[in-house]
Amino acid sequence: MPPHDANVTEFETYRPRLGSLAYRMLGSASDAEDIVQEAYIRWSKTDRGNVREPGAWLTTVVTNLCINELNSARHRREQYVGTWLPEPVLDGHPMLGPEEDVAQRESVTFAVLVLLEQLSPKERAAFVLYEAFSYPHKEIAEILYTSEAASQQLVRRARGHVGQSVTLDDHVRSAQAQRLLEEFLDAATTGNLDQLISLMTSDVTTSGDGGGQVPATPYPVHGATAVAKLLRGLFRPSEAKRRLAGGSPRLHFSRANRTPTLIAEVDGSIVATMQVTIVDGKIAALRTVANPDKLRFITAQWSRAPHPDPGYPMW
Repeated sequence: MPPHDANVTEFETYRPRLGSLAYRMLGSASDAEDIVQEAYIRWSKTDRGNVREPGAWLTTVVTNLCINELNSARHRREQYVGTWLPEPVLDGHPMLGPEEDVAQRESVTFAVLVLLEQLSPKERAAFVLYEAFSYPHKEIAEILYTSEAASQQLVRRARGHVGQSVTLDDHVRSAQAQRLLEEFLDAATTGNLDQLISLMTSDVTTSGDGGGQVPATPYPVHGATAVAKLLRGLFRPSEAKRRLAGGSPRLHFSRANRTPTLIAEVDGSIVATMQVTIVDGKIAALRTVANPDKLRFITAQWSRAPHPDPGYPMW
């Protein structure tokens, strides 16, 4: 095998892990792919004789590229129109791995990715490496060019922000989640306010990300009554909404970021995703992504997947 082919083959063995690291760091699947590609370019130009441990070398490169990207993206996200939400990824993609334990699975849920936005880039890196990839502080310190004590402090601070406010709903079976979402859709599409309220926790929250391109709630809404009224309006049919969506969306039950998700699709293109966090059998949070830029990756996934159900008419 020519040396170039051997280098490509060796890099490809690390690509899934590097992609999942970059996605947790950035909250963007498309940006994560760009970072991994940049890491490959650097790998291809590096004298392999100077690389003792390829996995460690590549992890260091990707982590620090992500830190640089987060630093440069901070101003853009501060100027972002409305609420910034991560880019959704359908379950089953390697970018969502590893998934050997609860901490690894939880670290890629939307709820955690949103909380990670509160962290500094180095705090986020230390937290992701420690919680999702089980790196010891000695190795994290080497990756971040800092000390073990500093690594421990970064993780402690990150945990203080993320805390225990998110609980992975692994215990919610797909069938149970679908039944709840069917009741939710029935209430939302018929405008049954009382039924909507009964399906949600009293402190339910909802947020939407249109990126200034698609109308969305500019700030999170809290409380069952307020959220129910907002949803009743969102699901009320109108010709203007159909024109904006490019047709009449159909809703499909799916899972993205290990969370029950409603996919709004028009002629094979995803126009919105709504991720539903379920706690004790009720809806505790709804997060809707409608920014077209953040739906390209999941639409490509969707186009490659079988969809036996015809979907649920939204408008």
